[in-house]
Amino acid sequence: MGRSHGGLTTKSTSRPTTGDAPAFTKVMARLRVPRRRGRPRTRPDVVLADKAYSSRAIRSHLRKRGVRGVIPERADQQANRMRRGQAGGRPPAFDREAYKQRNTVEQCINRLKQWRGLDTRYEKTATIYLAGLHIAGIFLSAR
Repeated sequence: MGRSHGGLTTKSTSRPTTGDAPAFTKVMARLRVPRRRGRPRTRPDVVLADKAYSSRAIRSHLRKRGVRGVIPERADQQANRMRRGQAGGRPPAFDREAYKQRNTVEQCINRLKQWRGLDTRYEKTATIYLAGLHIAGIFLSAR
């Protein structure tokens, strides 16, 4: 809890920020892929992610769930694998053509960040922030 001009807030400058990768499994657990008919699927066919998500834990999580991961290998991981020689194993599979589709997601995020309230996170609670995200999504899809 932090204190702002408006009172207590959930935003705090004393806590370090974490990246998206540690929350990957939680996001995957809440993911729903809509179908034309029936219940939404809980497992996508493919996950496109950038190099920040290139970790052994994330790749094994995707393999266990039967999801194809299109994640480029980080340079330090590649160098470590090459240094180990044959013991380093094969490089992880990477589909360059499928990875080009990730640009669509980046463009969507950039359009959402044009909403100042979402970009700077003025809302005090996660519920109100999520509501603002839904409203922005409705406006952007109506364009």
